[in-house]
Amino acid sequence: MTRRTDLHPDPARPGVGAPFFSTWRVGTPERQRQTVEAIADTWERRPWPTDGLLGYFVHTAEDGSGLLHYSQWADEQAYEAFVKTRRQERNDAIDTAVPGIERVALGRYRHHRSLTRGDRAVRVPGCVVVVDIEFDGPDPARQRAWVDAVEEALAAEPNPHPGGISAHFHLGTDGTRVLNYAEWETARHHIDALAAPGEGVGSPSELWRRVQTWPGLKGSTVDRYTYALGLVPD
Repeated sequence: MTRRTDLHPDPARPGVGAPFFSTWRVGTPERQRQTVEAIADTWERRPWPTDGLLGYFVHTAEDGSGLLHYSQWADEQAYEAFVKTRRQERNDAIDTAVPGIERVALGRYRHHRSLTRGDRAVRVPGCVVVVDIEFDGPDPARQRAWVDAVEEALAAEPNPHPGGISAHFHLGTDGTRVLNYAEWETARHHIDALAAPGEGVGSPSELWRRVQTWPGLKGSTVDRYTYALGLVPD
């Protein structure tokens, strides 16, 4: 069966071979709340769809307009089987409850590296920040090198912000994207970090400038979310 959990997902969890991130646009905070309720109701009324799905987690966008879905799959084959047999009837039930949902994008990733503070286990994230990096073409070596550069800049940071808890880097399977699922104590901590000297989180150092001007870097987005719903097998 399916049950709710209040525990935040662990992006470094062993056995997750295919983490997927997708976004829905729903329009307003009220519709956002209704959609989360519809997802919970739809899934809790049905058996857990497959052993290949390890967890499904929903986050609400800070501006009230949409949702971030984070699903942890054992492999892509488990997801493809779910799509063929069980996904559409669940989406239909949700759409009946909240008509007009726009399913914007689905990204397929592999977990690459996690950088965490030693006290992560006792700190509850109040905000999830998703940094989506896009390069101008597929290049797996460039994806990994960029993450290496971020880790180097973080390690050399003279004034690390106290509100940061963890950063979990995922590499897009198409070779063009890197997604950082970052946990923060609160949205205010992240806002304050962005307002500090420099462009983005981090001091105005040469290492951070190298990260921000990496060759082939096409663009990036930063969005804040709040964890709203966790679903796991019972």
